[in-house]
Amino acid sequence: MNCRTMVHLSQKMRILKIRRKHLKYCLLAGVLCLVLTKLCKDFFKHNKVYLHMQKDDRQKQDDTNTSYVYVPPQTVCQQNKSAANIPNFSSFSGPMQDFLYYRHCRHFPMLLDVPDKCGGASQSAEVFLLLVIKSSPVNYDRREVLRKTWAEEREQNGVWIRRLFISGTMESGEEKQRLNKILELEHREHNDILQWDFSDTFYNLTLKQILFLEWMERNCPNVRFLLNGDDDVFANTDNMVQYLQNLKYNDGSRHLFTGQLNVRMVPVRSWSKYFLPVEVHEADVFLPYCSGGGFLLSGYTAMVIYNMSQSITLLPIDDAYMGMCLSKAGLEPSNHVGVRAAGLDISSNNMDRHDPCVHKELLLVHKFPTSHLYLLWNRIHDPKLKCFVSTKL
Repeated sequence: MNCRTMVHLSQKMRILKIRRKHLKYCLLAGVLCLVLTKLCKDFFKHNKVYLHMQKDDRQKQDDTNTSYVYVPPQTVCQQNKSAANIPNFSSFSGPMQDFLYYRHCRHFPMLLDVPDKCGGASQSAEVFLLLVIKSSPVNYDRREVLRKTWAEEREQNGVWIRRLFISGTMESGEEKQRLNKILELEHREHNDILQWDFSDTFYNLTLKQILFLEWMERNCPNVRFLLNGDDDVFANTDNMVQYLQNLKYNDGSRHLFTGQLNVRMVPVRSWSKYFLPVEVHEADVFLPYCSGGGFLLSGYTAMVIYNMSQSITLLPIDDAYMGMCLSKAGLEPSNHVGVRAAGLDISSNNMDRHDPCVHKELLLVHKFPTSHLYLLWNRIHDPKLKCFVSTKL
């Protein structure tokens, strides 16, 4: 073997040694990556850190042009145990006691959001009528019917109508998760739900209103007008747009709060759904207010109510609370004959309460079965409908 051959073999051996060394480092790096990946997975799992959306969800969002937002749970407001010192506290119902324990709480984690519903705060004046519909998680069928009828987002008489359902949470454990999932799926499809992590009960309706107004100040401060109502009302939104467009000197920048007006209503002191102990509200007469089933207000007035609410203790009767906020601002609610928030009283004139001719000229009627509402909306829009007889109620 000559010298040249020996040198060549020596070079090959060195190359093999280097390659083996590099291979060893590569294997060690691979093992290290696997260990780090496992540690990261365990960290996310055991610390319950949730991403806003998985990749496929983001792709779905891009495809449907929605703005689905999931906000992870945060610290919940703590119970005020001193509420138990209120006289006769032990005689109050469980829901009333819970209301008093958490009466001071005004900030709750948001679970579903639609920050661009009004096109952003700077563009919110483009929304002429924002439908703000109070709905509990279990009322899926009502929301679906409303989306197909009076709450359909559309351009009406040259102006835009937008829709929002506002909700809390119900039940606990797996049932709460199931109901929340229903809302989440609806929201992904329709992009129209605001949900906070508070108990969606009758006594928390006032809290629901204040949380929405806080959201509005941030995301839709310049919206022109709002319909605030329940998810079991029939609302003739076509007529509402016409009524609001015909207002003189009010494009939403002046005071408006109208519906079925209640004057000198007294708190219910005996046990019922509306029971209000004197220890919670001392006044013998409520200030004037419009029934909470449904009322119209301007964007200006909505912001005034929110500002006044910051210094008024929450009351478990939401519509009466609105009247208190208006009064503090020196404003008054007004009556509109087309709003029947307490339902129709037609027993004296032998008329069918589901007759489309009865509702064609009204703005809002409360307490409607879902199936009847769907039928009524389509009947009043039937071009063949003829109303020959006066339907004044």
